[in-house]
Amino acid sequence: MPIVLLLLCVTGGSAWAGNTPCSGKKGGIDRCDGDLFLCNDGSISGSKKSCSAMYGGTSQARPQMLLQSADGCACGTGTFCTGPRGGVYCLTPSGNKSYKRK
Repeated sequence: MPIVLLLLCVTGGSAWAGNTPCSGKKGGIDRCDGDLFLCNDGSISGSKKSCSAMYGGTSQARPQMLLQSADGCACGTGTFCTGPRGGVYCLTPSGNKSYKRK
């Protein structure tokens, strides 16, 4: 019986970690950018949850500007770029695109 409880605790903990924003390689939550979660690797989380609602911030997201060029759309600045096919993204510190969930 103790082995069954141990297995339930281990699998339950890993399932919970998989359902949190910025889990896995993203390294956890760094801070909120309005309703978006900014991860420790600089990307934005694909979570549908509201960061400001979870952490008691303001319920309104700050205005977001959409830019056509990649200049000035770093993650965490509140500005996003639009790609050639309409995708909205920001640039991580490593220069990779992190797309915003629709």
